[in-house]
Formats: sequence, C-alpha cells, structure tokens
Amino acid sequence: MRGHRSLHAENAASRGETLAEFMARHPGETVEIRADAKPGEEHERYSMYAFGAQFAEVRVDADLGQIRVSRMVGVFDIGRALNAKTARSQLFGGMVWGIGLALHEATLMDERLGRVVNNNLAEYHVPVNADIPMLDVSWIDQVDDRANPIGAKGIGELGITGSAAAVANAVFHATGKRVRDVPITLDKLL
Repeated sequence: MRGHRSLHAENAASRGETLAEFMARHPGETVEIRADAKPGEEHERYSMYAFGAQFAEVRVDADLGQIRVSRMVGVFDIGRALNAKTARSQLFGGMVWGIGLALHEATLMDERLGRVVNNNLAEYHVPVNADIPMLDVSWIDQVDDRANPIGAKGIGELGITGSAAAVANAVFHATGKRVRDVPITLDKLL
C-alpha cells in the first residue's frame, strides 16, 4: 500500500464525479471527509433534550416490609436510534441502575474520618438478576431534525433519571408512606 495521503473529496464533488470514480482514480488511498455542525437559531427556540416516562409496580411484604419490583415500563423520546440494540441496552441498564438506587445502594460514611466504609462489592449492595423483573423498554421512533443533522439525542443516563422516583411512587401507593431518601429500606416504612 502506498503512503497515507489525505485526499479531499470536495474537489471531486466540484468536478461532478461520483465517489466510485474518485476512488478508481486513487486506488489504495484513504478518503477523509470532515463536516461540522453548529447549533443554529433553533437551539434558542426549541428544547433539544431526550425525555421519558417510567412506571413501576412493587410488591411489599406486609410482615417483613420487603420490597420487590414486579414490573417496570419505560418509554423514551430519544430521536433517531442510531443502533436499536445498544439504545435498548442503554435504557434497560439505566432502569436497572435506578432500581438499585431506589432499593439497594447505600454509601456509608465514617463521620470521624470522612471516608466511605463500604467501598467494595462485598458490603455495597447492588441488584442482581433475581432483583430485576422483566423490564419493558421502548422509545418513540421519531427523528428530531432540530436537535442535530443526524436527528439523534443523547441517552447516556436517561434510563436512570425517573426509575428511582417511579419505584418510590409505587411504594407510596402500596404502603401510604412517602419516602424521599433512598435507598427505601424497612426502617423507613415503619
């Protein structure tokens, strides 16, 4: 292979040749194309954020106060899903993370030293497969042309955003106790 040389496809476009013709003229070379997209006036006029709604159903053992999520549904507006499998996995993982936040994860601090005392997985509780019900994850498959040229929105931690609140609301409906501090534990339900 010959040495790497950056070829500018703009010159080919101005000549009216196709990409195949351009590549035939330069065999073995790489082609780099760069484009920039900056927010326009629509950025000032419209909201560009992804959003969603989550609903949870819980079962609370009346004698033991044990809380189990029995069903959870999340529907999100993420613009164009560039990869449906990874988008679903990202949203699914966020909802699992939210269940862990709501019911399991608690950071314990040593007040004297200001250090975390449960900083390992032996003592820091996270949800396991048995703690997670079948989750129903879906999204509105609608391209948002105002957000960016691709029509996609960020979904990095969108799945976790409403999950803990959905679980807390379900616990309130099941027990009549409004818990505003997570994790929701037995002592907070007494």
